[in-house]
Amino acid sequence: MSEATMEKDASTITVSAPAAGVSGQVIQLPDGRAGYVLGLAPYASGDPIEVQVDNQATLAKTASVVVLDGDPIYWDRSANTATPLFAVATADYFIGVAVGDAASAATTLVVALNVKPVYAIDIFRDRSTTVLVGTATKPTCTWTPGRVILSADATNEAQKIDVLSDLSIPIAVPFIVEGRMAIFDISAGANPDFNVGIANATHATDADSITESMFIHLDGTSLNILAESDDGTTEVAAADTTVDAVDDTFFDFRFDCRVLTDIQLYINGVNVLPASVFKLDAATGPMKLLAHLEKTSSTDTAVMHIAHLAIRTTDIL
Repeated sequence: MSEATMEKDASTITVSAPAAGVSGQVIQLPDGRAGYVLGLAPYASGDPIEVQVDNQATLAKTASVVVLDGDPIYWDRSANTATPLFAVATADYFIGVAVGDAASAATTLVVALNVKPVYAIDIFRDRSTTVLVGTATKPTCTWTPGRVILSADATNEAQKIDVLSDLSIPIAVPFIVEGRMAIFDISAGANPDFNVGIANATHATDADSITESMFIHLDGTSLNILAESDDGTTEVAAADTTVDAVDDTFFDFRFDCRVLTDIQLYINGVNVLPASVFKLDAATGPMKLLAHLEKTSSTDTAVMHIAHLAIRTTDIL
């Protein structure tokens, strides 16, 4: 007997139905993979069903969110729709990556089942550098599973805490930046600044002095989420996205940098400031991922959590 023989084509798996349902229903398998039920007839609980677990599928899309080509997509169990947003307190699960863009008004999207995005740079996978400015042990950068925490304490001094990726990408390559962040201490004063995004370098005291960058930005005591860009020639000042952060609550953002003359920004799947021309076309790069927390001399405290910060590149615009 040979050492191995094919059991069956792994693109489909036969399982016992966990509950009654109909063909096309999306389900999660015991190994965590997602799939949809094949066939034409309804089935009862316990019936054998064939589940498609690879290739591309057209799925119902969550309303009023934009999906970018290559986005990681999750299945929202409560709404029975596919979404690029992952809710923390939920049983939602990863289902694959988006194939093509899907506009806010679209009702469906195409997903490559169980395919994971490939990131050129991932702050949680790749090397990075942190430089603390301030009294020893006062400003801190703490890595825990699934998040990095940047903290400024109440010492009356200027402080800076950052995480700068060692890896970089040339500015000429189309790319998309993904991030997930939260403010856990917005401060009692106006002195701290929070910046997360991409830059060609970091700065010891002032992220605004970085020559090439695009940031999500928050000021002092305000939970207003701002955005800004600077390519060394054109500086787009921090503008209010009209979206407010919620203390201790993560939000997702995307920078669509496939067209550097008109970078589009998405917060929790919604295109914000679409008429603001964020741009990096005059930048020389290369660009790195950067999370940067600073404060001028004061007793203000500030804490920022980063749960995801990554870049994926593409040749498809």
